[in-house]
Amino acid sequence: MVYRLTHSPILLGLTGFSSQFPTFIFAPFAGVFADQWNRHRILVITQILAMVQALILAALVLTNTITVPYIIVLSISLAIINGFDIPARQSFVIDMVENKNDLGNAIALNSAMFNSARLIGPSIAGVLIAIVGEGICFLINGISYIAVIIALLLMRLKPRQKITVKKHVFQEMKHGLIYTVRSEKIRSILLLLALVSLVGMPYAILMPIFAQDVLQGGPSTLGFLVGAAGIGALIGAGLFASRRNAEGLEKAIPLATTTFGLGLIVFSYSRILWLSMIFMVITGFGMMVQMISSNTLLQTVVDDDKRGRVMSFYAMSFMGMAPIGSLLGGWAAKLIGAPNTLLFGGITCIIGALLFIHKLKLAKAITRSLGKALGIDYPEDTPGS
Repeated sequence: MVYRLTHSPILLGLTGFSSQFPTFIFAPFAGVFADQWNRHRILVITQILAMVQALILAALVLTNTITVPYIIVLSISLAIINGFDIPARQSFVIDMVENKNDLGNAIALNSAMFNSARLIGPSIAGVLIAIVGEGICFLINGISYIAVIIALLLMRLKPRQKITVKKHVFQEMKHGLIYTVRSEKIRSILLLLALVSLVGMPYAILMPIFAQDVLQGGPSTLGFLVGAAGIGALIGAGLFASRRNAEGLEKAIPLATTTFGLGLIVFSYSRILWLSMIFMVITGFGMMVQMISSNTLLQTVVDDDKRGRVMSFYAMSFMGMAPIGSLLGGWAAKLIGAPNTLLFGGITCIIGALLFIHKLKLAKAITRSLGKALGIDYPEDTPGS
C-alpha cells in the first residue's frame, strides 16, 4: 500500500524499518520480564493491544483517511507490542508442554507454525489484496485476534514456579547476554540469523518493485510471487512439523541458508513470471527451514531459567535486524536497483553459511570484542558448549 501511494523505495524501506526496529530496542527488557512474570498474562495483553492496532489501521484504510505517517506510527506501535510478545511467546512453549518427553516435538511444531505463519499469511494477503483491497485484509487480520485471545483465555496451565529474588532489570539483561555470548552454539545461531535477516529478508519488502517494475505486473503479480514464497515455506514447515528432536539441525541451518541465498540470486536475474515463481518457492523453502532449524536448536540447548532472555536476543536477531535490512534495502534499491540488491543479499547469505560451517571464527572475534567492551570475562569455549 505504501508503494502504491508513493512509488518510493525509500519510504517502502522506512515503513519496514518502523514496523520492526522498536522490537530490537524493547526485546531485551521483555526477555527479563518473560523470565520473571506470568508469560500467559503477557501474551493476553499483547494480543489485545495488537488487535486494537490492526482494527485502527483497517478503519483508517476503509474510510480513505490513511496516510503514510499514520502507517508509520501504527507500525511503530505494533513493533513495540511484538517486542514484548515474541520472547514471551517463544518461551511460553515450555509452560504449555506437560510431558517434557514431548518438548522436542513441541518446539519444532511451534517453530514451524510461528515461522510458516509469517510467510504464508502474507501469501494469502497478496491474493486478497488483488481481489478486495488492503482495507479488508487489515480488517480480517484484526478480527482474527479474537480467536487467539479466546484460545489463550481457555488455557489451563500448571502454576509456574515463582522467582523469589528479582534482580534489577539491567543486571538480569547482562547475565542473559553473558550466557548467550559464552555459548558458541547459541551465539553462532543468532549471528547467522541476524545476517540473514539483515541482507536476505529485505527481499519481502522489495517484492512490490519486482512485481510492478521488473516483471511489469500489478497486485495479482505480487500475489503470485508472495504466494509462491508461501508454498515453499509451507513445504519447509511440513518437513519439520513432526520432528521430535534437534538431531541434524546444525547441518540443516547452513544448507538451508545456502538454498535461500541461491534462490535470491537466480530470482534477481529472472524477468519471466513463472520462472520467478519457481525460485520464490525455493527462496521461501530455504528461509523457512533456516528459521525453524535455528529456533528449534536454540530452544533445545538453552537453560529454562534464561529462556526468555535468550529468546529476546532471538527476537533482536530475527525481527530486530530485518528493519535495518529493510531500510538499507530500500536505499540500495534506489541506488543500484532491486535486482542487484537481492543479488548482493543472496551472495552474502551464502558467505554467512560458509562462516557458520567453519564455526564462525569471524563471529568469535566480534563477540569477544563485545564481551571485553562490556567487561565480560570471556573464557575459551569448551567442547560441546
